[in-house]
Amino acid sequence: MKKLVTLCAVASLTLLLAMASLASAKTTFVTIGTGGITGVYYPTGGAIAKIVNQKRDVYGIRATVESTGGSVFNINAVLSGDLDFGVTQSDRQYQAVKGLEEWKDRGPQKDLRAVFSIHPETIVLCAAEDAGIKTVADLKDKVVNLGNHGSGTLQNSIDALVAVGIDPEKDIKAEYIKAAEAPGLLQDGRLDAFFYTVGNPSGAIKEATAGKRKVRILDVTGPGVAKVVKEKPYYAEATIAISDYPGAANDKDVKTFGVKATLVTSAKVPADVVYAITKEVFENFDQFKSLHPAYAHLTKESMLEGLSAPIHEGAMRYYKEAGLLK
Repeated sequence: MKKLVTLCAVASLTLLLAMASLASAKTTFVTIGTGGITGVYYPTGGAIAKIVNQKRDVYGIRATVESTGGSVFNINAVLSGDLDFGVTQSDRQYQAVKGLEEWKDRGPQKDLRAVFSIHPETIVLCAAEDAGIKTVADLKDKVVNLGNHGSGTLQNSIDALVAVGIDPEKDIKAEYIKAAEAPGLLQDGRLDAFFYTVGNPSGAIKEATAGKRKVRILDVTGPGVAKVVKEKPYYAEATIAISDYPGAANDKDVKTFGVKATLVTSAKVPADVVYAITKEVFENFDQFKSLHPAYAHLTKESMLEGLSAPIHEGAMRYYKEAGLLK
């Protein structure tokens, strides 16, 4: 009798393991790399995952989100296979495809693929009022956070500084801290200012401008900046609505420049997976737009702009079906 019970138990366990293995085989797990949890990348990845996971029974795809160091990290992780998708700035996508900046020694990243663009991102410069900073040029000799290594913010802040004649390595006391930590350090007096390339409204900028230490969001403009925008195809002039940040010392909107957030993947990710994710985001467009204020002015057409890498064949299949591309 005991032998029979044991045999039944073994058979049941074998069946359960087989069923679990079958279920696992039917599910494709994908990970979306984002950024810091106070930025817009993290909720953007969450929004995409939420929409895709609603159709898990249809596609067998289970999407998860990972907080990362940002654009450069995400591109490299996608190319190495550590991530399936990544949210990255349009300028970083351009540089990777062309083999520029961080990819200069490695050359053009030919396996990088674009999926779609998302929200515009502005270069935000927050400065403490008591630090005597009124313009970008006033950052000289100040303690300024330029963004962590691996972020898109870092190169943008360097471009802004160089545009006004400031050497980031010699003329300021540069810090390379993650964006999530910068508001607290600014309020504590350990930073005079920080840059952050982000969609608006941003939780980090709200935190920075809501403390006891008064903070101003500065214009990032001037002839040098205008020249940079003209020379680099991924940059465009932008405006920050000060109504997004009622705690700031400003009394009018801020003029700056910016890029776009984009979703990228690798040529090695299966076309059916990319097709499913693209289709679900576009066919649940109103739901997607409602998930964050930064998507307020998003259109389906604008989501195909700012893509420097070749569009992944899976995404292209959907765009042709939907009549968005010929």
